[in-house]
Amino acid sequence: MTDQSLLNDQRLYYPATARNRDPILAVLRANLPPRDLVLEIASGSGEHVVHFAEALPHLDFQPSDPSIEAVRSIDAWRQSAGLANIRPAITLDAAAASWPVENVDAILCINMIHISPWQATEGLMRNAAACLSPGAPLYLYGPYKRGGRHTAPSNADFDASLKARDPAWGLRDLEAVAALAADAGFSAPAVTEMPANNLSVVFRRI
Repeated sequence: MTDQSLLNDQRLYYPATARNRDPILAVLRANLPPRDLVLEIASGSGEHVVHFAEALPHLDFQPSDPSIEAVRSIDAWRQSAGLANIRPAITLDAAAASWPVENVDAILCINMIHISPWQATEGLMRNAAACLSPGAPLYLYGPYKRGGRHTAPSNADFDASLKARDPAWGLRDLEAVAALAADAGFSAPAVTEMPANNLSVVFRRI
C-alpha cells in the first residue's frame, strides 16, 4: 500500500459538509479578503477547507484542529486534493492561552461554538483579536439562540442532545457571543440566515 493510500484511508466524512459548504462559500466570497492567509479553527474532517481552497485559489488556507485524528484527516484530504493553497494542518486548541499562529488576514470557525465548552469561545475571541488587523473578518457558522430562545424546534432538540452528550456543550445565545466579541475588540455582527436554521455571523476587528 502506498503512502498516498494510507493518507486517503484517514479521511473523515461528515454528511453535513456537503449540505452546507456552498451556502457558506457564498457568504465567504462576499467577506473574505482578496488575497493572503485564512486561518480555519476547528477544521474537523478537512472537507470544508478543501472545498473553499478549490473555489478561492487566490487565498492561502491554514487548517487547524485540537484533535490528532482530525489533523490526520485534514492532511489526507489536502494531499488527495493536491491543492497548493492549503498548508499542512496544525494542532490548535481554541481555548489555549495563545495560538501558534499570528498575523492572519481572516479567521473561519464552523460548527465549533456549540460543540465545545464556553472557554473555547472565550479563547477564540481573545486569540482572534490578537491575530487579526483592523477590518479583518472573523466568520462563524452554526445554530444559535436569539433573545434567549431557540429559533426552531429542531434547534431545541439538537441543543438537548448536545447537552446530554456533554453538559458544557449547547447552542449559545448570539447576543452573548456578540458581547464577548465586542469586549475583545470586534464590531457588531453581520448576520446572514442560512439553511437548516443556521446562521453566518461575521465580526470585523476594530
